[in-house]
Amino acid sequence: MLYAMLAYHVEAEVTSWTPEEDAALMTELLAVHDRLNAKKLLGPAARLGATAEARTLRGPGAGMVIDGPFAETKEQLLGLYVLNCADEEEAIGIARDLRRVNPSAVYEIRPIRLYLPGEALPETSNEPGQG
Repeated sequence: MLYAMLAYHVEAEVTSWTPEEDAALMTELLAVHDRLNAKKLLGPAARLGATAEARTLRGPGAGMVIDGPFAETKEQLLGLYVLNCADEEEAIGIARDLRRVNPSAVYEIRPIRLYLPGEALPETSNEPGQG
């Protein structure tokens, strides 16, 4: 089953890191990514741009474009992973691995319900790395 893992962090803290601090964290995260890749569990992952550059569309009709992230929270959504895990327990275990090397981050884990108009739904199974 595919799971989305959303990575929340206090943006001001992340942007305060020196290039060396950021590189050190990325080295540790990449070691976790390598383990996930070896097990064929890791799908797309991204570090998102600044929340000041985010826009939210909400409201009736054509909607209204609002500057910034969609919710007022202490942490902001700064990245995401797509993982192909056997079950929620495995996804939570991966979140724990990521958090061990990035302890100030918050990881939200959600099953993905994918719908792409005009596209076949991807086949997913309960077997890790298959899908």
